[in-house]
Amino acid sequence: MQRNEALELLGRHLKKPNLVKHCLAVEACMRAMAVRLGHDPEPWGLAGILHDLDYEVTEKSPDLHTTETVKILEAEGLAPEIVHAVQAHAGKAPCESAMDWAIFSIDNLTGLIIAATLMHPDKKLASVDVGFVQKRFKEKGFARGARREDIEQCRNLGLELPEFIGICLKAMQGISGELGL
Repeated sequence: MQRNEALELLGRHLKKPNLVKHCLAVEACMRAMAVRLGHDPEPWGLAGILHDLDYEVTEKSPDLHTTETVKILEAEGLAPEIVHAVQAHAGKAPCESAMDWAIFSIDNLTGLIIAATLMHPDKKLASVDVGFVQKRFKEKGFARGARREDIEQCRNLGLELPEFIGICLKAMQGISGELGL
C-alpha cells in the first residue's frame, strides 16, 4: 500500500478532523523515528496513518479498538508487522519490535505535544521546544489522557525522553500546516 492509498482509506473511515490530524501527527513521528533508528520509514508511516482507523466505531467500546482495523488491513494485504504494530499501540498485542514500541509511545506523545502547543501563547508548534514539552510532561494534571508511562517506554528504543520528544516535535513541526498549528 502506498501513502496516498492509506490516506484514502483513512478518509473513508474517519470523519472527525482532529482524529485525522492525530493520525497524520503519528505518521510524521513514526517516519522520523524510523529514520533515526535506521529503519524503512514507509511501513512505519503506514502504521502511523492507519493505527486509529476504527476509532470512531469503537470509541465507546475501547476493548474493541483495533479489531476492525485489523480486519481492514489484512483484507488490504498489509504486512503483518504493520498490523501487529497497530494492535500493539492499543495494548492488544505485545510490543515485540522497534516499530511496536515506537507507535505505543508516540501515540500518547503526540497528544501531549498538541496540548502543550495549545496552551502556548501563540498556539504554534514552531514556538514550542523540548523543554516546554518536558515541563508539561512533569505536570501530572496536564493532558491527563497522555499516559506518561506509555511515553516513557521510548527507553525500549534506546532513547532518552528528551531526544524522543525532540524527534517527534520536529516531525510535527514539519507538518504544522496540515495540523493547523
